[in-house]
Parts: sequence; structure tokens; C-alpha cells
Amino acid sequence: MTFDDLGLSPNLLAAIKDAGYTTPTPIQAGAIPVALTGRDVLGIAQTGTGKTASFTLPLIERLSRGRARARMPRSLILCPTRELADQVAQNVRTYAKNHKLTMALLIGGVAFAPQKEILDKGADILIATPGRLLDHFGRGGLMLMGIEIMSGWCSRLAISSALREAPMLSVPSPVGDLASAARRSDHFHASTRRCGRPPASSAARRSPAGRLAASAVSNAESWGITPIRLPLQ
Repeated sequence: MTFDDLGLSPNLLAAIKDAGYTTPTPIQAGAIPVALTGRDVLGIAQTGTGKTASFTLPLIERLSRGRARARMPRSLILCPTRELADQVAQNVRTYAKNHKLTMALLIGGVAFAPQKEILDKGADILIATPGRLLDHFGRGGLMLMGIEIMSGWCSRLAISSALREAPMLSVPSPVGDLASAARRSDHFHASTRRCGRPPASSAARRSPAGRLAASAVSNAESWGITPIRLPLQ
């Protein structure tokens, strides 16, 4: 299987080729086609298997049509640390270079005003850590009712906090939730209670990562989410 088989557009395929990739990893091959249909995805795989691309690629594809409005981003990628947020942002820059999409990176430790300026103009893709996201939201500089796609890569503590904050943030339902989990850092993410569609669960080979997959799926089910497993090579 190649990326050509996953239903991605020529512009996105060109960016993938320029980045030096030709064959998708199992997590990418399992998650991308389902995510492109708008289904919720719960993905688990080991570190270094391309999880970030597994949700950023379909996110870029689905946002290629339409335009963001001032202070109303079209997608949200929630990250637990600024380092991970930077990594995701670089991934988006690499794959979205042939698209006219705007991106806002909201992290702490840097100036607030430039971030606000981007939000005021409109951001198709919003990548944020929870603290800085809430700072902008609390000051009235951000509205999330326009979110079409919500993605995340969060620790158990972060997602538990996100679930508690979800009613305040007013994330619309249903929201396509493209989620990933990393074995070594014990990360996982599941859609909020407001999301109505059942997610597809894309898990890599049975291993310690498989045990985390079972744990993540169990947590998802406890939140009223019914995972659907995808058979992977």
C-alpha cells in the first residue's frame, strides 16, 4: 500500500512525497481513510510510528475547502506540552505547504499579542496547549463553536481536565475527533461526551502498545464512546 491508496488529494500527496515518504505506517493506513469520512478515530501505536501524520493529513484534507472566520478556528489540536505542540505545528507546515490554510500556535513562554493577531484574522488550524488556550478563551479572543475537527494527543490528566472544561469551552457536537496515543509516554485521547459518532479504534500490533490500546478503549467506553477496531497488518 502507498499513500496514493488512502484517498488523499494530489496537493497533499505531493507534499508527502517532498517530505520523503511513500509508504504509510500501519497506524496511518488504518486511521487516515476512516478519518477522511468524518468518523471519530481513536488511534494507539508505539512512539515513532507516524501518529501525528495519521491525524494531521486527513485534517488538512478535510479543511482544504472553506475558510476560517475571525476568532473562530475550524479545527483544534490539543497538546499537553509546548514541545509536542511545536512538533505538531512543524508537521502541519510540512504537509499543508500546498494549501492556503492558516495556522495558529498557542503555547506559553512566548508573546501573547502575535497569537491574538492570528486568531483575529482567522485560523483554519489551531494548535494549543490547555493553559494558553484557556487564556485566550477567557479574554474573549477565541470562540470554538466553529470547530469542525478536534484532534488531540493528551495524557490521562490532560484529557480528564479537557472533559471537565468541555461544557465551558462550548465545543459543538458532533465533532470529528482524530486521536492518537503514544505507548512510552502513556498518552491517549478520546472524543468528548458531546461527540455523537462512534470512533474507529486503530491499534498497532499486539504488544505493550496493545495493552495500552485496551486501556484507552476501556476509558473511551466509560465516557460513552463505542470504539470500532480496524484490522491492521
